[in-house]
Parts: sequence; C-alpha cells; structure tokens
Amino acid sequence: MTQEELDVLMGNEEKVNIDELNSQKEQAQDDSDHKTAYGDIVDGIKSQDYKSSSHIAWPPPPPNQEHKVVHQLDDVTRDSEEKAIEQLDRLEIMSNHFSNSEKSLKQLDAIFKKNIEIFSILSEKFPNVQTFQQALQSNQSSQSISSQITEWLEAGQDEAMMAMDAMQYQDIHRQKIERVINVMRALNRYMSSLFEGKIDDSKRVGSAVHINGDSTENVVSNDDIEALITSLGQKSDQA
Repeated sequence: MTQEELDVLMGNEEKVNIDELNSQKEQAQDDSDHKTAYGDIVDGIKSQDYKSSSHIAWPPPPPNQEHKVVHQLDDVTRDSEEKAIEQLDRLEIMSNHFSNSEKSLKQLDAIFKKNIEIFSILSEKFPNVQTFQQALQSNQSSQSISSQITEWLEAGQDEAMMAMDAMQYQDIHRQKIERVINVMRALNRYMSSLFEGKIDDSKRVGSAVHINGDSTENVVSNDDIEALITSLGQKSDQA
C-alpha cells in the first residue's frame, strides 16, 4: 500500500473500497515480484513459445511437465528403447522372409537342374523335336533367373543384418542418456543436502518486510493493513 492510500484511509477523505485496495496492492506486489524474479520480460511471450535466445536470457521455461528435464529424458529413453525393439523385431522378420525365400528357390533350382538333364538327353536323341529344345532353353533361363533372385535375397539378408547391427548403437545412446540422468539426479541430491537446514521451514521465523537500508520505505505488511482497518472500524463504532 502506498502512502497516498494510507492518507486516504487515515483522513477519511472519501469512502474507500477496502477489497479494491487490497486487490490493487496484491496486483502491484505480484507485478513487482514478477519483475524482480524475471527481469526484462518480452511482452507477449508464452510458455509454449519458449526458446533460448542470445537476446533474451530470462525467463526460463516454467517448471511444468513439458519442461522438466529428467522427465523428458526418461521419456526419450523409454520411447527410443521401445522403437528400437520394434525395429529390431521387424528386421528379424524381414531376415526370416529372405531366408525362407532362399530355401524355396533352392528347391526350384533342383527341379530346374533335373529338367535340364532330362531335356538335354531328349534333345540329343531327338534333335528334330523342337519342343524338347524349347523346354531345355526355358528351364535353363528359369534356372538363371532363380540364381539371380537368390543373390538378391542374400544381399537383402546381409543388409538386414547390417541394419540390426547398426541398431545396437541405439542401446549405447540410451545408456549415455541414462548416465546423464544419473549424474543430474546425483547433483540434485547433493545440492538438496548442501542447502538442508536443521530447522523445519514451517518453524522458521517469518522474514521482515522492511529492513533499514532498503530503498522501499513505504512498504506495509498485510498485518499492518488489517490492524489499520480494525482500528478504523472501532473509531467508527465509538463515533
């Protein structure tokens, strides 16, 4: 409360709405605390729009769920591990498909090889029968295509294995993040222990509102205002 407001109350120059004065005082105090705590604040800044800037050193992000560092790191490690396991499972399924396809092609290759032997003998014995020549060429071509597909499947299986090996680095990154979390938690416990006091905060004496030497000499506490209002009420009753 300013000195002017006190003069109004003491002199009874006009009817004053006490609730309005208290509200104005609380708002002024909040604005003062906000400016003291956050320094130069850019108008219109929102918590969800917070980002670091070389021109704006303050305010920091609010300590809500979105900005709690350890919570976010825990979420990152958990989500990364889940996605890594999911990808490894999919790569393993792909590798199994490649392997099964290779086995099937080997069975087909054995059939092509047997057909080629048969049609080669028939073509030699019956050179004038074009059907045997065509069947021989068709099986030879199919065997060549089968061999090419087998090579592609083997290459795909190799790539899947290499991808699975590369995914192992995800576990290393997770361990690094967990190590950072452990260091941060250890520092937090250390700082809490460092600033720990023997007296419980609820049993501590309240801090003085004004100390000699402060620049704000016209500071009045809530207790002073309540006492002033009570004394004014008593004077009105006596009158």
